[in-house]
Amino acid sequence: MSRWVACIVAMAAWAGLAGAAPASAPPEIVRIRVDGVIAPSSARYILRAIREAEASRAAAVVVELDTPGGLLKSMDEITKAMLNARVPVIVYVSPDGARAASAGVFVTYAAHIAAMAPTTRIGAAHPVAIGQDGQQDKTMLDKVTNDAVANIRTIARRRGRNVDWAEQAVRESVSIDEAEAVRLKVVDLVASGLDDLLVKVHGRTVTTEAGAVTLDTRRAKVRTVAMDVTEKFLDLISDPNIGLILMTIAIYGIIFELSNPGAILPGVVGGIALILALASFAVLKVNVAGIALILLSVVFFIADIKVPGHGVLTVGGVLSFFLGALLLTDRQAPFLRVSLQLALFMAVLTGMFFLFAVGAGIRAQRAAVRTGIESLVGAEGVARTELAPEGMVYVAGEMWTARADAERIAEGERVQVIAVDGLRLKVRPLTR
Repeated sequence: MSRWVACIVAMAAWAGLAGAAPASAPPEIVRIRVDGVIAPSSARYILRAIREAEASRAAAVVVELDTPGGLLKSMDEITKAMLNARVPVIVYVSPDGARAASAGVFVTYAAHIAAMAPTTRIGAAHPVAIGQDGQQDKTMLDKVTNDAVANIRTIARRRGRNVDWAEQAVRESVSIDEAEAVRLKVVDLVASGLDDLLVKVHGRTVTTEAGAVTLDTRRAKVRTVAMDVTEKFLDLISDPNIGLILMTIAIYGIIFELSNPGAILPGVVGGIALILALASFAVLKVNVAGIALILLSVVFFIADIKVPGHGVLTVGGVLSFFLGALLLTDRQAPFLRVSLQLALFMAVLTGMFFLFAVGAGIRAQRAAVRTGIESLVGAEGVARTELAPEGMVYVAGEMWTARADAERIAEGERVQVIAVDGLRLKVRPLTR
C-alpha cells in the first residue's frame, strides 16, 4: 500500500511541475531618438525602426522627437510609414524644452499615440516660400500650403485629433505648449519621462494596419536602436554647412591638382569632395545661382593671380563666393541655411588660399630656371684671357668660352654672365 502512495505522490509532483507554465517574457519596446532636422537620414532611421519592430513583434515603437522641421519629401516618407505601420507607433516630444515644429507637427499627428514632455511645444507648420518674391512664387506657395493643409487634415481625422488646429498650424503658424495641446486634443497626454509614458499608455487600444492592438507597456523591456553608419553619414551631408565645406575642399583640391599635374592626392580628395558636395546639395535642393557665383569666384581668383588687377579681382572673388554661399540655401527654412559666419570665413579663407598658395605656385613656374646650364645666368666670374670680343672666363668653378657683350674686357677683370648660347657664355664687365 505504501508503494502505491509513493507512486501517486511522485506522479502528482511531476504533473505539478509539468503544468506550471514558464513565466512569459516581457514585451519589447523599440526606442529611437530623432534630434534635429527631418531629413533623408531620419526618414530612413524611423522606417528601419518600424520594420525591425514589426519583424520582432515588438509591443510598440517609441520615437523621442525634438525637431525644428525639415524636408517635405522626408516628412511624407515618415508619415506614410506610420500610417501603414503594423505596430503601434508612439511619438514622444521630449526632453523638457523640446519642440515638434513644422514637419514635426505632421510626424506627431501621424503617430498612433502622441505625447509631450513638460515645457515642450508644438506647431508652426507653415511651408517655407520657394524662390524670391513674385506672383508666380506666391501661387506656388499657395499650392504647397493647400496641399499641406489637405494632408494634415486627413492625418488628423485618421488619428482622431484636432483637425481645425492642425489647419491653423499650417496656415497661420500657430504654436502651443503641452498643456494646451492636451486640452485641444492635439496630443493624447503629457508624460514626465519614458517610464511615466509607458505606464500611462498601458492598456490603451489603437488601430494599426494589423487591426486593433491593446498596448502592454507597463512591464515592457526597452531596446534602444541607434542610427547605423549609413544613416549617420546621410545625416552629416544633409547639413548645408558641411556641403559648403565639401565644395570648398573640392575647389582647393582640383585647382591644386591642375597647378601641379601628377600630384594625384589633391585631385582624388577634390573629386571625392565634389561628389559629396553635389550629393549634399541635391538633398537640400540648393539654388543653382549660388553654385554659379562660387564657380565665378574661382575664375576671379585665378584671373587676379595671372593678370595684374591690384587686388580688385580678389575682392570680387571673395564677394562672389560669400554671396554664392548665402544663395545656396536661401530657399530653405532658416535652420536649413548656410551659416552667415561660416560663409564669410570660407570666402576669406578661399581668397587667401588663391592669393598665397596658388599664387606662389604660379610665381614659381614663372621664375627663372635654377638648375642646369641656364642657372649660370647672373653668375659672376673672372676673365682668364682678354675678350676681344672672345676669350676664356672662369665661372662657377669651370673654364668657359665667352664672348663680350659690347666692349673689350681685359684679362683678370670681373665679369657677369648675361646669357647662355649653347656652351658659350655671353658676359659683360661687372660694375659695382
